[in-house]
Amino acid sequence: MSSDQNKPSETPSTPAQQPAAPSPAAAPQGPATITFDDFAKIDLRVATVLECVPHPNADKLLVLQIELAGGERRQICAGLRAHYQPEQLVGKQIIVVANLAPRTMRGQVSNGMLLAASDPETGKVIVVGPSDKVAPGSKVS
Repeated sequence: MSSDQNKPSETPSTPAQQPAAPSPAAAPQGPATITFDDFAKIDLRVATVLECVPHPNADKLLVLQIELAGGERRQICAGLRAHYQPEQLVGKQIIVVANLAPRTMRGQVSNGMLLAASDPETGKVIVVGPSDKVAPGSKVS
């Protein structure tokens, strides 16, 4: 028996023979990650709904007149018509993105956006607001 039979092979390993390095975790699907500085740009405020009517030119939209700090009034449009009757929102306090650029939606200017949660199992949409009454314009942090 040759002594060479007990020697380990001196053939260099090829990359295919090397154990695979652990691959990085797959990036989660969904919205892109933002930085704290990005988030800090969003001005979330409490608003009170003063008036609410169906949008005259859109079956899915409601047009809300809201009050922010110091009696400032704004109009926002929201795709809530299938989920709320206008009178259900009047007097309700909601959370809005107050520094969103104005946008015209079917002829009506929307100057902000309200926050709402959607249940994926039931499809129910709930407008987000404070649990206790606070002054309109209060900052959400």
